[in-house]
Amino acid sequence: MTSIQPIVSTPDLPRLRAFYEKVLGAEQTLDESPDFYVELRLGATRLGLAQNDNTEIGAPVRVILSAEVADVDALLPVVESAGGTVPGPANDMPWGQRVAHVLDPDGNMLNLTMWL
Repeated sequence: MTSIQPIVSTPDLPRLRAFYEKVLGAEQTLDESPDFYVELRLGATRLGLAQNDNTEIGAPVRVILSAEVADVDALLPVVESAGGTVPGPANDMPWGQRVAHVLDPDGNMLNLTMWL
């Protein structure tokens, strides 16, 4: 069985960890090298964060993280208070989801989704 675990490179690991903990309720599960790498659990998913001072933030988005949440609209102010950016409002999609495209503090795209 194969599985994929996303690992996000960041120049500021504590800031990005705090963002995902505050916005998505992530819990740190692995901290063998907390200055270099942490692993966060979000439900049944693991998200790795790796410190890399050379990470270029705000670069063109190539990977999008998507998180199913209980209330997209309620999280938008939390995203901003946690250092993220909300470029626009949430929208109802024709396939039955409400979606907000937000950016974490490093400029990585995060889709917040909920089924209507």
